[in-house]
Parts: sequence; structure tokens; C-alpha cells
Amino acid sequence: MVDYATDAGAFHLSFKWFIFDVPPGTDMFAILVAGRLVQTECTQVSETQFLFDVQDADSVNHVAVFLTGLQPFPDTHGGAVYFSWPDPSGAARWQLLGHISNNKPSAIFKLSSLKKSGEDIANPFGAAPAHHLAQIGISVEPLDQLAAQVPAGGAAVSTSDTFTEFANKTLESLFNYASSFASTATPSAGEATLPLSVLQNWYMTFRRRLEQNPLFWRT
Repeated sequence: MVDYATDAGAFHLSFKWFIFDVPPGTDMFAILVAGRLVQTECTQVSETQFLFDVQDADSVNHVAVFLTGLQPFPDTHGGAVYFSWPDPSGAARWQLLGHISNNKPSAIFKLSSLKKSGEDIANPFGAAPAHHLAQIGISVEPLDQLAAQVPAGGAAVSTSDTFTEFANKTLESLFNYASSFASTATPSAGEATLPLSVLQNWYMTFRRRLEQNPLFWRT
């Protein structure tokens, strides 16, 4: 193979061979919408760009985009991930979600808050025909270029929100479990007891502090 580090024209050939000359049926990318099957079928609109159709987009809140593991990116490249809402006028409204790479082979994006964000960008898939379905687009680009891009606000899934939800579910589970043993009977001799009101007060205090600062427990 020609050394792409010393021959600019050869980089394109090496890059194409490395990524896209794969056996038929080999899927490099996939997306997953909650409650649906994994989707690997996509349309390649250029040597470095791919589009997935997303049916019934109004019911989609989150989408996971990932490498299947059958074919990696070149070490110097990754994939910018875009989303397009269907528009009655037929004009695509594209928004940047983020990116994936060999070091970050999957990402989850929040779509429900993007409908009215007003952060549309120029169509990065100009070669694609007009479409009336929502679409996820992946564009293979250099890593330094991906690092300089600014995703649409609200596309990233907040880890704080996820942790808060997990903590609340844990608190509720503990409280409900302990409450199921509540009894007015006199405890046996030598058996320690805990008033239900004590557990309830702890539960309410912890939950209140969690709402004020999801990371308060670190202090």
C-alpha cells in the first residue's frame, strides 16, 4: 500500500480501503431507538457519509449511535453524528448531536429537546436527495475537526440527571422495602427496632439535598 503520510493523494486511497472496502453485509455503524430493534441498514451518500432513516420520530426521545465492532475508524478519524427533523416544507433541518470514535465507540443523544431549539445548521449531506423522514447522519471526519465542533444544546444526555433518577429509585426501593416490615407489635426481647418516622425523615432529607445538588454526597 502507498504510504499516505508522504503522499497526499495516496491518503484518500488508503483511507477508502481501510474503512469502506469491507465484505458485503458488513455493517460499520448502527443506531438504536428505545423499544425498537437495532438498525444497521443505512444509505451511503458519499465515500464518507451515511444516513439512517428514523420512522415515527415524534415518539423518539433518545437514540444510541455506535460502531458495530466489525470495522474501526482510521486512528486519525471519527464520525460526526447529525440529526434531521422532517419538515413540512421538505427542507431538511440538520443539527449536530456529537461524535463517535474508536475511543468512544458509542453515544446516547437526547432528541426530544431539539425540535424547537432553533440551532439548525447547513445541510452537511448536500448530496442526499430530499427526504420526508427524520434521519441520523454520520460523517467521517478528522478527530481534530470533530473536537472543534459544538453540538446543539440539549443533545447530550446529562449524567447528573441519570444519577439523580437512579438515586431516587434506590431511595424509594429502600423506603418501600423497610416500610413493608412496619408493625405495631411489641418487639421481642433483645431485638433492635427503628421507628418508621426516622427512616421517613432520612428519606425526605436525602431526597431534598439530592434535588438541590446531585453531587452533595461527595462533600
